[in-house]
Amino acid sequence: MSHAHGHDQHDRAHGHAHHGAPLVTALVLTCGVALVELAGGFLAHSLALMTDSAHVGMDALALGIAVFAHLQARRPATDRRSFGYARFEMLAALANGGLLIGVTLFIVIEAVHRFATPAVPSGSLMTAFAAIGFVVNVGLGLAFFRSSHDDLNVRAALFHVMSDAAGALAIAIGGVVLVATGAAWIDPLLSLLVAGLILTGVVRIVREAADVLLESVPSHMSIPVVRDRMRATDGVVDVHDLHVWTIGSGSHVLTAHVLLADTQISEASTILRDLEHELHEAFDIHHVTIQFECESCEAGDRIVCVKETSRA
Repeated sequence: MSHAHGHDQHDRAHGHAHHGAPLVTALVLTCGVALVELAGGFLAHSLALMTDSAHVGMDALALGIAVFAHLQARRPATDRRSFGYARFEMLAALANGGLLIGVTLFIVIEAVHRFATPAVPSGSLMTAFAAIGFVVNVGLGLAFFRSSHDDLNVRAALFHVMSDAAGALAIAIGGVVLVATGAAWIDPLLSLLVAGLILTGVVRIVREAADVLLESVPSHMSIPVVRDRMRATDGVVDVHDLHVWTIGSGSHVLTAHVLLADTQISEASTILRDLEHELHEAFDIHHVTIQFECESCEAGDRIVCVKETSRA
């Protein structure tokens, strides 16, 4: 007996629509911050501000990819793509990681060049323009925080804006120190700090996306724990050929062969409902496909046995 179950699909589609709106807002505001910091970098002759502008600009491109991924993820399943388009999120997350790595290399190269040929930028302008970026990105980060737990691209976007905020804060503080000391090395040092902020999150985001594409077990569960939970269900004798993976953010899938004692079909249906409920409540697994087997069936049979009961 086999069963496939899709749970709360409408709610997840609604969640994608809900998450898409802040991504669009973030995209617009991030583009604005990038342009403001770029102008400030030229006016202040600050490498740190210009490289942070490049960082923010690439983040804007990454957010654009995330918005596109959300639109794709909302498309319904088809006969060819029976799980829908949720994995566009993972492809977008990998693209984001690649973009961030490119930004990091650019910043490091420019910072090394500025160490070799130091120039003293305007600290007061650095502080003023960086403060604008800091305020905008903190506001975006607070807006993203609530919806970042169940969507990989929203988490990636949250990291983008918070790393932008941290970079902007560092540059603002550096501008104040530069005004006080006139130390030219502060500017390229701040550029390297921005690069470090980028690298902090790149590995994590790329690893999460790669785990999904490699169909790894979701991080909040393990096969032995899931198997033991299923075995504890009344009527279940054993569980084998157990697989758990993720289609997209918050969409987990399980397939398994479940061995039962000989039982009536109606009893097996009750066991199935119990398993589905337990897997959903304990592990947030929405798609469950179970193949029932019975102890006394022949090796080639994959059905639930129905024993004839004698009547007195």
